Amino acid sequence: MSRLLEMYKTTLRPELMSKLKLSNMYEVPKIEKIILNMGIGEGKDDSKLIDKAVEDLSLIAGQKAVKTKARKAIAGFKIRAGMPLGAMVTLRNKIMYEFLDRLINIAIPRIRDFRGLNPNSFDGNGNYSFGIKEHIIFPEINFDKIEKVRGLDITICTTSKQNKDALELLKTFNMPFTSNKEN
Repeated sequence: MSRLLEMYKTTLRPELMSKLKLSNMYEVPKIEKIILNMGIGEGKDDSKLIDKAVEDLSLIAGQKAVKTKARKAIAGFKIRAGMPLGAMVTLRNKIMYEFLDRLINIAIPRIRDFRGLNPNSFDGNGNYSFGIKEHIIFPEINFDKIEKVRGLDITICTTSKQNKDALELLKTFNMPFTSNKEN
């Protein structure tokens, strides 16, 4: 079992249950899935860039990434329907908790000029999204073999229906949020 999952089941879940004043342990919010998305705009001209992005995202996630394709044609951007434009991967269960552990403890502290994550980036249904400007913060990526530094979007989906409950869940996992006094 993943270290973070074991910690959630033994200590964090009872702590959250008392903090949120819930009566049933199944009401306690938990993380459902984590989605990693990398869009490559220049990929419409060179398909090797998409393949490299899929390879990098697979290394970061520990699971095979898939190519994302354009849903409809946009003439102004010279995009046709079905043209590959990026890569994405959805993590669940054990791999999800291992990725979250690496993200919180290794990758986020390596971000340059990091001041904390914005606690207002919830979507209203308890899902948290944020972007990373450099994918080289992950230790799995070999810096010498990178042609271009790319960004990626990370979405953490929770079972919570309210933002404040999801924020408490992520805070118990030690996600580094900025204080609300600044915002």
